[in-house]
Amino acid sequence: MKVLYLHQYFATPRMAGGTRSYEMARRMVAAGHEVHVVTSWREGTDRRGWWQEEVDGIQVHWLPVPYRNAMGPLARLRAFARFARLARARATGIGGDVVLSTSTPLTIAVPGVRAARRLGVPHVLEVRDLWPALPVAMGILRDPVSIHLARRLERYAYRNSARVLALSPGMARGVVAAGYPEGRVTVAPNSCDTDLFAPDPAGAARFRAARPELGEGPIVLYAGTFGRINGVEYLARLAAAMAGIRPDVRFVAIGGGARADAVRAEAGRLGVLGRNYFQYPAMPKTALVDAFRAARVSTSLFVDLPEMRHNSANKFFDALASGTPVAINYGGWQADLVAEHGLGLALAPGDPDAAARALAGLLADEGRLAAASRAAEALAQGEFGRDAVARRVIGTLERAVEEAS
Repeated sequence: MKVLYLHQYFATPRMAGGTRSYEMARRMVAAGHEVHVVTSWREGTDRRGWWQEEVDGIQVHWLPVPYRNAMGPLARLRAFARFARLARARATGIGGDVVLSTSTPLTIAVPGVRAARRLGVPHVLEVRDLWPALPVAMGILRDPVSIHLARRLERYAYRNSARVLALSPGMARGVVAAGYPEGRVTVAPNSCDTDLFAPDPAGAARFRAARPELGEGPIVLYAGTFGRINGVEYLARLAAAMAGIRPDVRFVAIGGGARADAVRAEAGRLGVLGRNYFQYPAMPKTALVDAFRAARVSTSLFVDLPEMRHNSANKFFDALASGTPVAINYGGWQADLVAEHGLGLALAPGDPDAAARALAGLLADEGRLAAASRAAEALAQGEFGRDAVARRVIGTLERAVEEAS
């Protein structure tokens, strides 16, 4: 099977960003399939057009399209539109037996559907966020015309997909609620890089040695994007509340995005920046591994919106992969997992003082931390292992090809 894999924001472990598509593509190759990833190069480069390279058996086709989380809505739309326009022609020229388009942005469905039509092959859509429900809830889409056009795009994407992959049960329900047949939706959640996060007793010491300002106290980690939707200001407020309870706890935030400066400013305003809150730039996933090894607890944070409860956050699954107890500040299926398996705790989203007390209680209970770590490792090795999830993805593509033949 020759797979055309369209993902505008594909990343390898040597780059900053989520690596789900890389891990899925690598396993497709290992299963004997030919995989071509059509994606964008977001960093600076002298190149002006497409170039191709092989990455761990994956044929990756890069197109320079600058993009940053800090971009405004119009700049983002221009980036989405440029990639969508040029990716269709590239994908059609490569050819294949099936087209897999993965959002976000949902505009990826446009070149995916058109390439699939030109080639006469099935199109499979992977839904990573419910769109446009989430941008509407965030206030990013406000005027009726934009919302109407966004909903038309959603219907177009579903109507022209032979099958849909959803990253959480809630996303699957949202796809079905939009009118898509339930029997053609497969839940294939985010998953865990257990190989990348293999135990290394020296890793924690390396991370601390490179950052002596952290001292020896327990580390509470946030490793992810500083976007509007993430609400990382919460971590600075949590640090401020914790300062009066356990001043030795260190809150470490690693990442970049539109709100990074605002979060840093909030930490400064609260008097915790450089005291018990420390913020570092984004780094490749391979470099983040030691940060997880050093952390006693890893956090997954979002603003308090019901629509966010269906998310399938990379940082949550990285915590499981590293065997790190996890603390989240939102409800939904991941909160249910935390409670059911004893993975850590759910923090009060609007009450940093109560959250700090709960977190201090967890950090003081070595038995509970050890049990949470074992539970995280068990889930990472089992239900949420990359191999297990990749089998669902590959099986979905194979069924789409069989049904089309």
